[in-house]
Amino acid sequence: MSVILHIETATPVCSCALSENGQIIFNRQNREGLSHAVLLGVFVDEAIAFARTQQKKIEAIAVSSGPGSYTGLRIGVSEAKGLSYGFGIPLIAIPTPLIMAQMMIDTADAQTLLCPMIDARRMEVFATVYDHSLETIRATTAEIITPDSFSDLLAEHRILFFGNGSDKCKNTITHANALFADNIYPLAIAMIPLAEKAFDANDFVDVAYFEPHYLKEFVATVPKNKVIEV
Repeated sequence: MSVILHIETATPVCSCALSENGQIIFNRQNREGLSHAVLLGVFVDEAIAFARTQQKKIEAIAVSSGPGSYTGLRIGVSEAKGLSYGFGIPLIAIPTPLIMAQMMIDTADAQTLLCPMIDARRMEVFATVYDHSLETIRATTAEIITPDSFSDLLAEHRILFFGNGSDKCKNTITHANALFADNIYPLAIAMIPLAEKAFDANDFVDVAYFEPHYLKEFVATVPKNKVIEV
Protein backbone atom coordinates (compact mmCIF):
# COMPACT_ATOMS: atom_id res chain seq x y z
CA MET A 1 0.00 0.00 0.00
CA SER A 2 1.33 3.45 -0.91
CA VAL A 3 0.73 6.56 1.16
CA ILE A 4 2.06 9.68 -0.59
CA LEU A 5 2.17 13.31 0.51
CA HIS A 6 1.67 15.73 -2.41
CA ILE A 7 2.80 19.38 -2.51
CA GLU A 8 1.87 21.94 -5.19
CA THR A 9 3.03 25.59 -4.98
CA ALA A 10 3.90 26.60 -8.56
CA THR A 11 1.15 29.23 -8.95
CA PRO A 12 -0.84 31.51 -6.60
CA VAL A 13 -2.74 28.44 -5.35
CA CYS A 14 -1.09 26.55 -2.48
CA SER A 15 -2.21 22.96 -1.95
CA CYS A 16 -1.26 19.80 -0.11
CA ALA A 17 -2.85 16.35 -0.24
CA LEU A 18 -2.39 12.88 1.15
CA SER A 19 -3.31 9.78 -0.82
CA GLU A 20 -3.49 6.08 -0.09
CA ASN A 21 -3.42 3.65 -3.00
CA GLY A 22 -4.45 6.42 -5.37
CA GLN A 23 -7.36 7.69 -3.25
CA ILE A 24 -7.55 11.09 -1.55
CA ILE A 25 -7.57 10.83 2.23
CA PHE A 26 -6.56 14.42 3.09
CA ASN A 27 -6.72 17.67 1.12
CA ARG A 28 -5.98 21.33 1.85
CA GLN A 29 -5.80 24.21 -0.59
CA ASN A 30 -5.84 27.99 -0.57
CA ARG A 31 -6.67 30.13 -3.61
CA GLU A 32 -6.33 33.55 -2.02
CA GLY A 33 -2.85 34.45 -3.24
CA LEU A 34 0.83 34.00 -2.64
CA SER A 35 0.90 33.01 1.05
CA HIS A 36 2.80 29.79 0.48
CA ALA A 37 5.54 30.56 3.00
CA VAL A 38 2.92 30.69 5.76
CA LEU A 39 0.34 28.18 4.57
CA LEU A 40 2.37 25.27 3.26
CA GLY A 41 3.96 24.42 6.58
CA VAL A 42 0.55 24.46 8.24
CA PHE A 43 -0.99 22.21 5.57
CA VAL A 44 1.92 19.75 5.78
CA ASP A 45 1.77 19.61 9.57
CA GLU A 46 -1.96 18.89 9.36
CA ALA A 47 -1.38 16.14 6.80
CA ILE A 48 1.31 14.48 8.92
CA ALA A 49 -0.86 14.72 12.03
CA PHE A 50 -3.76 13.15 10.11
CA ALA A 51 -1.55 10.30 8.91
CA ARG A 52 -0.41 9.62 12.46
CA THR A 53 -3.92 9.59 13.89
CA GLN A 54 -4.92 7.13 11.16
CA GLN A 55 -1.78 5.04 11.82
CA LYS A 56 -0.61 5.48 8.23
CA LYS A 57 3.06 5.69 7.32
CA ILE A 58 3.94 8.18 4.59
CA GLU A 59 6.06 6.34 2.02
CA ALA A 60 6.98 9.10 -0.45
CA ILE A 61 6.80 12.84 -1.05
CA ALA A 62 5.59 14.17 -4.42
CA VAL A 63 6.22 17.76 -5.45
CA SER A 64 5.25 19.91 -8.41
CA SER A 65 8.56 20.63 -10.16
CA GLY A 66 7.71 23.64 -12.33
CA PRO A 67 7.92 25.77 -14.26
CA GLY A 68 6.00 28.45 -12.43
CA SER A 69 6.50 31.03 -9.72
CA TYR A 70 10.17 31.12 -8.72
CA THR A 71 9.34 31.80 -5.07
CA GLY A 72 6.47 29.32 -4.95
CA LEU A 73 8.55 26.53 -6.46
CA ARG A 74 11.44 27.25 -4.13
CA ILE A 75 9.16 27.04 -1.09
CA GLY A 76 7.45 23.84 -2.23
CA VAL A 77 10.60 22.01 -3.28
CA SER A 78 12.49 23.04 -0.13
CA GLU A 79 9.66 21.68 2.01
CA ALA A 80 9.46 18.45 -0.01
CA LYS A 81 13.22 17.86 0.11
CA GLY A 82 13.30 18.48 3.85
CA LEU A 83 10.48 15.99 4.43
CA SER A 84 12.03 13.39 2.14
CA TYR A 85 15.40 13.67 3.86
CA GLY A 86 13.93 13.84 7.35
CA PHE A 87 11.67 10.82 6.96
CA GLY A 88 14.16 8.91 4.81
CA ILE A 89 11.61 8.35 2.04
CA PRO A 90 11.80 8.88 -1.76
CA LEU A 91 11.07 12.14 -3.56
CA ILE A 92 8.89 12.22 -6.69
CA ALA A 93 9.01 15.25 -9.01
CA ILE A 94 6.09 15.90 -11.35
CA PRO A 95 6.14 18.63 -14.03
CA THR A 96 3.56 21.30 -13.26
CA PRO A 97 2.11 21.37 -16.83
CA LEU A 98 1.55 17.61 -16.64
CA ILE A 99 -0.42 18.06 -13.42
CA MET A 100 -2.59 20.65 -15.15
CA ALA A 101 -3.12 18.43 -18.19
CA GLN A 102 -4.12 15.55 -15.90
CA MET A 103 -6.87 17.79 -14.53
CA MET A 104 -8.35 18.39 -18.00
CA ILE A 105 -8.31 15.00 -19.75
CA ASP A 106 -11.96 14.39 -18.86
CA THR A 107 -12.96 17.85 -20.14
CA ALA A 108 -11.79 17.59 -23.74
CA ASP A 109 -12.48 14.91 -26.34
CA ALA A 110 -9.75 12.52 -27.45
CA GLN A 111 -8.90 14.55 -30.56
CA THR A 112 -8.36 17.85 -28.73
CA LEU A 113 -4.84 18.75 -27.66
CA LEU A 114 -4.23 20.13 -24.18
CA CYS A 115 -2.10 23.23 -23.65
CA PRO A 116 -1.51 24.26 -20.03
CA MET A 117 -0.18 27.81 -19.79
CA ILE A 118 1.48 29.32 -16.74
CA ASP A 119 1.86 33.07 -16.50
CA ALA A 120 5.43 34.26 -17.05
CA ARG A 121 4.66 38.01 -16.99
CA ARG A 122 3.77 40.43 -19.78
CA MET A 123 2.76 38.46 -22.90
CA GLU A 124 4.98 35.51 -22.07
CA VAL A 125 3.78 32.14 -20.82
CA PHE A 126 5.26 28.75 -20.01
CA ALA A 127 3.39 26.46 -22.39
CA THR A 128 3.33 22.73 -23.10
CA VAL A 129 1.18 20.76 -25.53
CA TYR A 130 -0.04 17.23 -24.73
CA ASP A 131 -2.34 14.80 -26.47
CA HIS A 132 -5.20 13.06 -24.70
CA SER A 133 -2.86 10.29 -23.51
CA LEU A 134 -0.63 12.93 -21.88
CA GLU A 135 2.12 12.31 -24.39
CA THR A 136 4.14 15.46 -25.06
CA ILE A 137 3.44 17.00 -28.48
CA ARG A 138 5.44 20.17 -27.82
CA ALA A 139 7.88 20.42 -24.93
CA THR A 140 7.63 23.17 -22.34
CA THR A 141 8.96 26.50 -23.54
CA ALA A 142 8.69 30.16 -22.59
CA GLU A 143 6.45 31.57 -25.34
CA ILE A 144 5.84 35.20 -26.22
CA ILE A 145 2.26 35.08 -27.43
CA THR A 146 1.42 36.54 -30.85
CA PRO A 147 -1.52 35.98 -33.23
CA ASP A 148 0.56 33.28 -34.94
CA SER A 149 1.35 31.31 -31.80
CA PHE A 150 0.55 27.58 -32.19
CA SER A 151 -0.74 28.25 -35.72
CA ASP A 152 0.89 25.08 -37.07
CA LEU A 153 -0.94 22.88 -34.55
CA LEU A 154 -4.19 24.86 -34.70
CA ALA A 155 -4.34 24.30 -38.46
CA GLU A 156 -4.92 20.60 -37.83
CA HIS A 157 -6.18 20.27 -34.24
CA ARG A 158 -8.45 21.84 -31.70
CA ILE A 159 -6.38 22.98 -28.75
CA LEU A 160 -7.74 23.62 -25.26
CA PHE A 161 -5.73 26.39 -23.59
CA PHE A 162 -5.98 26.73 -19.81
CA GLY A 163 -4.10 27.96 -16.77
CA ASN A 164 -3.41 31.48 -15.49
CA GLY A 165 -1.29 32.18 -18.56
CA SER A 166 -4.14 31.49 -20.96
CA ASP A 167 -6.29 34.34 -19.67
CA LYS A 168 -4.16 36.95 -21.42
CA CYS A 169 -4.12 34.99 -24.69
CA LYS A 170 -7.82 34.96 -25.49
CA ASN A 171 -7.76 38.20 -27.46
CA THR A 172 -4.54 37.26 -29.28
CA ILE A 173 -5.02 33.61 -30.23
CA THR A 174 -8.29 33.83 -32.13
CA HIS A 175 -8.11 30.78 -34.38
CA ALA A 176 -11.40 28.88 -34.69
CA ASN A 177 -9.75 25.76 -33.24
CA ALA A 178 -8.57 27.59 -30.10
CA LEU A 179 -10.65 26.77 -27.01
CA PHE A 180 -10.19 28.26 -23.55
CA ALA A 181 -11.04 27.09 -20.02
CA ASP A 182 -11.01 29.57 -17.15
CA ASN A 183 -9.72 29.40 -13.57
CA ILE A 184 -7.60 26.27 -13.92
CA TYR A 185 -4.70 26.01 -11.48
CA PRO A 186 -2.53 22.98 -10.67
CA LEU A 187 -3.67 21.22 -7.49
CA ALA A 188 -2.06 18.62 -5.27
CA ILE A 189 -5.01 16.24 -5.67
CA ALA A 190 -4.34 16.09 -9.44
CA MET A 191 -0.84 14.80 -8.71
CA ILE A 192 -2.15 11.55 -7.21
CA PRO A 193 -2.40 9.30 -10.32
CA LEU A 194 0.88 10.68 -11.68
CA ALA A 195 2.70 10.14 -8.38
CA GLU A 196 1.27 6.63 -8.01
CA LYS A 197 2.60 5.74 -11.45
CA ALA A 198 6.04 7.12 -10.57
CA PHE A 199 6.04 5.34 -7.20
CA ASP A 200 5.22 1.97 -8.79
CA ALA A 201 8.01 2.50 -11.33
CA ASN A 202 10.53 3.61 -8.65
CA ASP A 203 10.85 6.85 -10.60
CA PHE A 204 12.44 9.02 -7.91
CA VAL A 205 14.80 12.02 -7.97
CA ASP A 206 17.96 12.57 -5.98
CA VAL A 207 17.01 14.58 -2.90
CA ALA A 208 20.44 16.19 -2.60
CA TYR A 209 20.68 17.46 -6.17
CA PHE A 210 17.11 17.99 -7.36
CA GLU A 211 16.14 21.55 -8.30
CA PRO A 212 12.85 22.91 -9.68
CA HIS A 213 12.46 23.44 -13.41
CA TYR A 214 12.47 27.24 -13.31
CA LEU A 215 12.95 27.42 -17.11
CA LYS A 216 14.08 31.06 -16.83
CA GLU A 217 16.57 32.69 -14.48
CA PHE A 218 15.08 34.63 -11.61
CA VAL A 219 15.47 38.39 -12.06
CA ALA A 220 15.05 40.49 -8.93
CA THR A 221 13.38 43.85 -9.32
CA VAL A 222 13.20 46.85 -7.01
CA PRO A 223 9.64 47.90 -6.09
CA LYS A 224 8.89 51.38 -7.36
CA ASN A 225 8.07 52.65 -3.88
CA LYS A 226 11.52 51.51 -2.73
CA VAL A 227 13.45 53.56 -5.28
CA ILE A 228 15.16 56.58 -3.76
CA GLU A 229 15.74 59.42 -6.20
CA VAL A 230 18.88 61.52 -5.76
